[in-house]
Amino acid sequence: MGQLRCTLVQSILHWENPKANLEMFQQKLQSLTGQTDVVILPEMFTTGFSMAPAQLAEPMSGPSVQWMLEMAAQLKAAVTGSLIIRNDKGKYYNRLIWAQPDGQFFTYDKRHLFTLADEHRHYEAGRERLMIKWRGWRICPLICYDLRFPVWSRNTEDYDLLMYVANFPARRRQAWQALLPARAIENLAYVIGVNRVGQDGNDIDYAGDSMALDFAGQALCHLTQTEQIHTVTLSRSDLQHFREKMGFLNDRDAFSLHS
Repeated sequence: MGQLRCTLVQSILHWENPKANLEMFQQKLQSLTGQTDVVILPEMFTTGFSMAPAQLAEPMSGPSVQWMLEMAAQLKAAVTGSLIIRNDKGKYYNRLIWAQPDGQFFTYDKRHLFTLADEHRHYEAGRERLMIKWRGWRICPLICYDLRFPVWSRNTEDYDLLMYVANFPARRRQAWQALLPARAIENLAYVIGVNRVGQDGNDIDYAGDSMALDFAGQALCHLTQTEQIHTVTLSRSDLQHFREKMGFLNDRDAFSLHS
């Protein structure tokens, strides 16, 4: 496909209440059937950014992953976001799920755990990036704190879209607003960041600022500090034309990523 329709879902989150969040998103997404290619939910969209995985974690066979697959089938679009997952060895992950209408799903475990909130004491870090091939596009989905680490985000595999799902607090919104365009510019790729709004159970405020940027770092949309759902259309021909004209990726440094 020459175009990719991406829907940014910027929302409050009900603190540590998966049932309420799934019901809320079910209502929010109903009207999107056939209107988009990708629906992007925030980080830990079923709970908020919680450090209580023992009480909240679900297996991959649990209701939240099943809900994502059902929504993907209903909407005829991929649905993605992260949630708290427990594996069969009792380890916990902040895991992004990429659910597709055909029932397939792919996963990415957050590489950079947010040490300021002791996330590393509660969750296992991921070791590998995920590269999605979806409707003719190559997409690299990452999670929140990953945004601060350009090596992990580097376009070494010629992806078209770099994506971040987040619970990025308002007190650091300047960093969020600066780093998203930087990742777009340095990687010659579209970048989408989806953040939440409202206040969580730790009295931390979130300002949203969800945005989509083109390969030159120009904003295609920048959502305000309220709940919003916005669909943006990305153009493959525009991306290819810009890369042909501005061949900066040809001069990138060669390196390999190690865990």
